Amino acid sequence: MSFKVVIPARYASARLPGKPLLDIAGKPMVVRVAEQAIKSGASEVVIATDFEKIMQVASEHNIEAVMTRVSHHSGTDRIAEVAEKLGWADDEIVVNVQGDEPLIEPSLIKEVAAHLASSKDAVMATACHVIHDEASLLNPNIVKVVMDANGNALYFSRSPIPYPRDDAQKANIHAHRHIGIYAYRVAFLKKYAELTVTELEKIESLEQLRVLHHGYKIGVCVTQNAPASGVDTQEDLDATRQILNQLEK
Repeated sequence: MSFKVVIPARYASARLPGKPLLDIAGKPMVVRVAEQAIKSGASEVVIATDFEKIMQVASEHNIEAVMTRVSHHSGTDRIAEVAEKLGWADDEIVVNVQGDEPLIEPSLIKEVAAHLASSKDAVMATACHVIHDEASLLNPNIVKVVMDANGNALYFSRSPIPYPRDDAQKANIHAHRHIGIYAYRVAFLKKYAELTVTELEKIESLEQLRVLHHGYKIGVCVTQNAPASGVDTQEDLDATRQILNQLEK
């Protein structure tokens, strides 16, 4: 199985300005993500950005990067531009690895690509893992997903889904945390770029809801390769720095 990885890396961030360039144990965060992606066995790893300094940092670390438009609504739109610019074939599988996941397991990247390769009806693949605590279920920064009998996504939300109506159900609930990694074929990336942005996507700030709204299926693999939380807040950044500093001692 052959697949490529693209890492969207916007410079602007409301909670952590300049997030892709923040130092983590001596390297910019986006470089940390790219190094993990390279270990996955991808045939090509590309950073997609809208900021010249990120292009410069990628070059300094011998990582391929492509300058993209500032105006994209989502990381997937940005990846579609990369696929077009680089002339990738329609049947090529591309994995979207978020630029704020420096602790992502390389095996998870490969697992999601393989899930799409084996799927009969899904146009995209993503991943999730079981939530074991109520705090995570209630945390709006942790996205949840529910699936149908075939393992395709029914809905993604920042709210608790499924919601336990009474206390008796709480002990038996099987909730899943969505992991923000996606695989697509280039042919669907081209279609995605033409799909209209939807109200659900804007309300939840979840780009994958655009795909479901327009009637397409997203395959979801339940993985044991769950990464640590991505870097969304200063607290996340401090925790990630501590982990990588310890690993590299």
